[in-house]
Amino acid sequence: MFIIAALYHFARVDAPAALRGPLLACCESAGVRGSLLLAPEGINGTIAGPREGIDLVLAHIRALPGFAALDWKESRAEAPPFGRMKVRLKREIVTMGVEGIDPRASTGHYVDPRAWNDLIRAPDVAVIDTRNDYEVRIGTFEGAVDPGTGSFRDFPRWWQENRARFEGKRIAMFCTGGIRCEKSTNYLLSQGVEEVYHLRGGILKYLEEVPPERSAWQGECYVFDGRVSVGHGLVPGDYISCGACRRPVAPEDRAHPDYEAGVRCPACADEYSEADRARFRERERQIRLAEARGTRHLGRPGP
Repeated sequence: MFIIAALYHFARVDAPAALRGPLLACCESAGVRGSLLLAPEGINGTIAGPREGIDLVLAHIRALPGFAALDWKESRAEAPPFGRMKVRLKREIVTMGVEGIDPRASTGHYVDPRAWNDLIRAPDVAVIDTRNDYEVRIGTFEGAVDPGTGSFRDFPRWWQENRARFEGKRIAMFCTGGIRCEKSTNYLLSQGVEEVYHLRGGILKYLEEVPPERSAWQGECYVFDGRVSVGHGLVPGDYISCGACRRPVAPEDRAHPDYEAGVRCPACADEYSEADRARFRERERQIRLAEARGTRHLGRPGP
């Protein structure tokens, strides 16, 4: 059994590069794999490993200056959801690309998962999904507005073009784990929106705490690891990841004529050259050979 910890924390980091080496060494010695981003504004990522290893890495991060209040969300998986450990240096731990956005200064009002349904069903509330279009496509909250953005960088422009639609409304926002809403709610407050709310702990916390019979969630939730999607109780879902474009692929898509395992899916059938396809086929062949040997190929995109 593998413990999966999804985490983020905003804190001032004066020298991210100095933290990278010791953090990577801690993860590797603890048998932990996944992906962590370090930036001057904090840390973000998901890691997986044995219970003892996860505890060791979390303790390492919490011991860093400004990170004692680190929070995280846990789930479990039978198979390892990551093939390697990466610690990357970035300008932002979640890229919005707007100067002056600082969640440490102010964010929207946090709403606990069990109070979320009442809020989003209120007639004066507009619910906005801040995730990317391919994430929204496989699941979202009832009545939520889909901005149709391909990247979180697109959200500020979308808001400027559509803000008149929400005049006089209270705004409720949500994302996978909460980090994008830390920035998007701070951005809306900076734009003069007076009442902004966001789901504490994101969709993952909601799916963990709210039972299906009382749920306003529809579909599955995309996650950035080998599980690809999860449902209520954070049980792994039915989607796999396309070997070419990494978009989520539903069971019915895998019966489509444009689907070829590891090579293409209906969404990206016209997006790559034949040279790319040949490269993808060779990678898929190597993945299958690794599986036959009982090992995991590092290029494997899904569980």
